[in-house]
Amino acid sequence: MASMQRPMPTEPGILQFMEICDSFYPPDAVSASITQQRQWYDALCARFDRPLPENMKIRDDVVSGAIPVRYYVPAQIRTDTKLLYLHGGGFVVGSLQSHHAICAEIADHAGAELISVDYRLAPEYRWPAQTDDCFSVLKQLLAQKTKVVLIGDSAGGNLAAGLAVRAKSEGLSGIDGQILIYPALGGDLASGSYVEMAEAPGLTTADVAYYREILQAPQGDPVSAPLALSSVADLPRTFMTVAHYDPLRDDGRNFAARLAQAGVEVWFREEPQMVHAWLRARHMSDGARNGFAAVCAAASRFTGSR
Repeated sequence: MASMQRPMPTEPGILQFMEICDSFYPPDAVSASITQQRQWYDALCARFDRPLPENMKIRDDVVSGAIPVRYYVPAQIRTDTKLLYLHGGGFVVGSLQSHHAICAEIADHAGAELISVDYRLAPEYRWPAQTDDCFSVLKQLLAQKTKVVLIGDSAGGNLAAGLAVRAKSEGLSGIDGQILIYPALGGDLASGSYVEMAEAPGLTTADVAYYREILQAPQGDPVSAPLALSSVADLPRTFMTVAHYDPLRDDGRNFAARLAQAGVEVWFREEPQMVHAWLRARHMSDGARNGFAAVCAAASRFTGSR
């Protein structure tokens, strides 16, 4: 049986990005030890690190006695609404530092304070530790009568969408929007983009299966797999962006379509030349630069800062 041809973008900037990623993070990374995976990922993130925007104030703290968070306060605050950022990394890798410059730049563009959550990682901590940590931070913000916009990429997009589901089920108000960046939402691994983009660069369907197995979230739980929701009505207005060359692509497509059908306000973008994790390529790829500008514009729109 002939092997499936690897789908590949053609944009020079994203090809250069992929080449750099491959030099830090081998394609079979998930077969290595968790410690090794985290070392590779941290080194990769450091390679794409950037100086922070001028006069950005950073403060680390702990919420609920145990959950590390990092506050980003830009030089100019134009809104009282806060951004809550949940990082990607398959629930296995990633930290406050891995998305440090990304968070700072979004906060600066939106003129809004941003809080990043260092939730517990698998396999040391299985589901629902990750969503529980993030929900604790969200509830503290909402208890202060703070309006919140949720943001997350990849695994963090899963967590952000799950928080909106939890907040709705518990009757909590105050979420003014959610920004989901190539999120994992619990789609069927044997259909759609999981088949078409099974061997996509940056993330394969086998990788997604690996991360699901490590997390051990219950199948069909609408918090861990928002596509399993029987009704998506009354969820917050949503900005969704997906990468064309990504097995997770149709999770975002399908969830955005369901939200729109249910009357939820939705903005949807599919980045035609992007691969998973394109956020890191925002300063070297035209497609990623445009996609990141759209994310920042959504943060400004949802916080009312523009």
